[in-house]
Amino acid sequence: MSDLEQTLAVHLRAIGLPEPVREYRFAPPRRWRFDLAWPDLMLAVEVEGGTWVGGRHTRPRGFESDAEKYNAAVMAGWRVLRVTSKMVRTGEAAWMIERLMRAPSREDQGD
Repeated sequence: MSDLEQTLAVHLRAIGLPEPVREYRFAPPRRWRFDLAWPDLMLAVEVEGGTWVGGRHTRPRGFESDAEKYNAAVMAGWRVLRVTSKMVRTGEAAWMIERLMRAPSREDQGD
């Protein structure tokens, strides 16, 4: 687990959210994994490190692979949040996750 993922996990624990499953494999036989996931809520979080230093996620091949993965997840019914290091450090990522977890589902709203 990266330092950013660990920081986010600490923030989530501090605000009383349920523990996520780490490195959750969501599309066997594909080897795709979410950094953090709550499978019962179909909610996943991807911590995108290296956005300012040309990390894997910002290079063409990495970006294409990520788009394929995230689109497959959404098509399978997952809600996927992509968060940056700044969002993790400021607490914005934890706030977004909390908001999604506490929001009524579409089924609850009759949609």
